[in-house]
Amino acid sequence: MKKWLALLLASVITLTAVCITMTGGTSTEKKDFIQYAEFNVTYPALKKALQADIDSQAEAIRLNWIDILAFLGAKYGGDFSRYKENDMDTVIKKLQSGEKLEALTQDMTYFAYYREVYHAVLDGFVGQFTEHSFDENGKDTTQEQYGLKVYSPIAKTFPFTHYDDFGASRTYGYARNHLGHDMMCAVGTPIIAVEDGIVECMGWNQYGGWRIGIRSLDKKRYYYYAHLRQNRPYHCDLKEGIRVSAGDVIGYAGRTGYSTTENTNNIETPHLHFGMELIFDESQKECDNEIWIDLYAITQLLQKHQSAVIREAETKEFYSSAQNAARTHV
Repeated sequence: MKKWLALLLASVITLTAVCITMTGGTSTEKKDFIQYAEFNVTYPALKKALQADIDSQAEAIRLNWIDILAFLGAKYGGDFSRYKENDMDTVIKKLQSGEKLEALTQDMTYFAYYREVYHAVLDGFVGQFTEHSFDENGKDTTQEQYGLKVYSPIAKTFPFTHYDDFGASRTYGYARNHLGHDMMCAVGTPIIAVEDGIVECMGWNQYGGWRIGIRSLDKKRYYYYAHLRQNRPYHCDLKEGIRVSAGDVIGYAGRTGYSTTENTNNIETPHLHFGMELIFDESQKECDNEIWIDLYAITQLLQKHQSAVIREAETKEFYSSAQNAARTHV
């Protein structure tokens, strides 16, 4: 098993790409980048590492939750079904005692691989952020804080159900695996931008129906929100090319898709299809070997931070606290 894993990682880390030069013709310039990755970190591990990071901010030695997870990823060969809380406690205590991560991982052949993958998934999730809010009297209660600064894709107080359906079979169009995470919710449920990013695409896709694609500012993550509401899928302010902020309302859940005809409801159960593609090189953005990851554990973590929304009676449009503040408290 270890020999097989070593061969697999060695091949995916150092695969080369052939580039087309601007001067014409094909060159053999080598570009090394990760071409295959999985993310199987469990929710308990994510939650514990996150809390350790947050708690350490007041201490002399500050911990990085992603590096802790990458250490365990290298220890387990990426298989977090082997996760034991005591393993995380051990590495945290060593780091808190002053041991350096470089020393702890010097004999871990693939630590650099897991570190790059896990940072690609989780970079920007934790840090200083502004929580915009107003109390019932209109008083600004906005606060600066450190913690989970990304949001659940489902707005606060709106119910949903989900389970780990990544890799499940799908048959519309052709037999394939489900490369996203379905969150069952009512038609019209406000859909939230998980993190700051640029809207790269909007419009109809026969599989996803009305959908939105948003790229993180570091360009490592591409978020895909699909099966949006018929007739009115998008927030009125959303346009391709604009920057959105974490917590913004971007659209509304529905059941569109599975049709070449635009604006068709062919999905039986209303839900949000939520996906994340990892991009280590721009050539991966749209190709035959796109890297989509299982988001079940991540969506569980994101439930710790949901965006409160306000409905405007006249337009029936929903706004996050920050969006509403920008409109009404200028």
